[in-house]
Amino acid sequence: MAFQSKDLSVLAYANGFTLWHYTTVDIATDVDTAGYFNAAAYMVRVGDMVMANADTDGTPQSGILLVNANAAGIVDVADLTAVGAVDTD
Repeated sequence: MAFQSKDLSVLAYANGFTLWHYTTVDIATDVDTAGYFNAAAYMVRVGDMVMANADTDGTPQSGILLVNANAAGIVDVADLTAVGAVDTD
């Protein structure tokens, strides 16, 4: 599947920084590929963070993506930093 703008929403905005939320059935390694967020290039800025819920129809993956590049319409985010990946109970 590809990026779906309807699944990207703003959680908070301050001082030129935006915290986003994105949910998708795509796996995290697809979501953090350069170009995945190109359709949102006009909205996201370098330094913004995306709270991501990936693979929502399979084995859920949740974490934070950092927008580390946005130039000439090409958006790149850093690899997903997992949140809640370990559950010892």
